[in-house]
Amino acid sequence: MSVLEIIGIIVASVVGMELFAWWAHKYIMHGWGWGWHRDHHEPHDNRFEKNDLFAVVFGTIVFFMFLAGYYYSAALWWTAFGITVYGLIYTLVHDGLVHQRYWKYVPKRGYAKRLVQAHKLHHATIGKEGGVSFGFVFARDPAKLKAELKQQREAGIAVVRDSAGA
Repeated sequence: MSVLEIIGIIVASVVGMELFAWWAHKYIMHGWGWGWHRDHHEPHDNRFEKNDLFAVVFGTIVFFMFLAGYYYSAALWWTAFGITVYGLIYTLVHDGLVHQRYWKYVPKRGYAKRLVQAHKLHHATIGKEGGVSFGFVFARDPAKLKAELKQQREAGIAVVRDSAGA
């Protein structure tokens, strides 16, 4: 396997994971998996959340992908590596930057600020219905997200916190 093929697999895995993360967040975490994800949307003083169990489940799957890849498929091994890279990006961006689980830093400008704003707008809804910005690395324009939240509130799709500005 060439270096170019390896890089291609890693990049495709990272991009694919953002698409999968959006889908899983919207339809699993805000669907039948809400029991684990709920505490992520509610104030608490716990170091860990039930929501962290998703990382354990997905990490276990990736472990077995590494194992099978080691014995049977270099492409599968590099796919697992790309998924792990995405997991590190997620941990640093979502847990570290947005939710400040590791450090206290609030970006004042640029894409990092946009990521934080988009995710704060995701947390603007009460409950699992409705919502915006289900991805973790790609963030849409916060003004468009606010408009979408306003439409959801007016249509009765979502209950939006007053401080969301929608």
